[in-house]
Amino acid sequence: MKILVADDDRFSRLVLSRTLRFWGYEVEEAADGRAAVEALSRSDGPCLGIIDWMMPQLDGPEVCRQVRAANAEPYRYLMLLTSRSRREDLVEGLNSGADEYLSKPFDPLELQARLRIGRRLLDLQNQLIEARDALHRQATRDGLTGLLNRTAIIDALQEEQARASRRLSGLGVLVADLDHFKRVNDTWGHLAGDAVLRESARRMADVLRPYDRIGRYGGEEFLIVLPDCTRQVTLDVGERIRTALSSEPLLADGSAVSVTVSIGACWADGKPFGDELVRNADDALYVAKRSGRNRVVMEAEAPTESVRVAG
Repeated sequence: MKILVADDDRFSRLVLSRTLRFWGYEVEEAADGRAAVEALSRSDGPCLGIIDWMMPQLDGPEVCRQVRAANAEPYRYLMLLTSRSRREDLVEGLNSGADEYLSKPFDPLELQARLRIGRRLLDLQNQLIEARDALHRQATRDGLTGLLNRTAIIDALQEEQARASRRLSGLGVLVADLDHFKRVNDTWGHLAGDAVLRESARRMADVLRPYDRIGRYGGEEFLIVLPDCTRQVTLDVGERIRTALSSEPLLADGSAVSVTVSIGACWADGKPFGDELVRNADDALYVAKRSGRNRVVMEAEAPTESVRVAG
């Protein structure tokens, strides 16, 4: 565990830091309150701070107030270190956001006991964060592919639609469907089919831009949302996905399975799009199916009434 020692007195800081290092802690030092806030605000900063009350620029209580105001994760456990002993000072220190109040000169046994309390609370906090993140992942991720699930990818599309409308920027949507996927299940079995879905999802995600979104829309169908793009970029990303799947067979349950994908594409710029983007991309997908599969079709190339082709 990394601990911040914040004290403007160099000798006091040195004594406390040496003690903590002797106990096996990693120590970071700060000589004023502003440096202490900066250290505690970093995502990789110390998760526990021992902060002297009287320091230049910002005093200890103000350091606590600013750290708490940021409301950042993970939680920082803060201990105020001071020679003040009045009840009013204790109340002020705790009201500023400090978790503990330690008197100077500190007693090593008392400090060890308070550090153990701090570690237990931080461990509990981390467990709660991990449990929350696990529940969030379970609620938003597809259990088989690890991609966003149907609800989450639709939510992502709505977010990007709103952003594109505000910025008057382009937004592309792709609906990708694996060709003849039923044959994979019928020929190699459902376990191999699951492996094909997982590997297909991985290959598609690998060729997207960092800020693109992809989710499993249903069965062997995937929805890809492309923010801040042009019509041509939408087609280019679709072609990258198509090539990523068809370029070489997928390994599924020890068998090499050749897979292709048909993709319907839609693009709009700076308008309220509603559900039309997905509907138009879906229509274009079935034109791609009807035209021979293993291709990308933009919605302008698709007739209004398209014949739906399975697989």
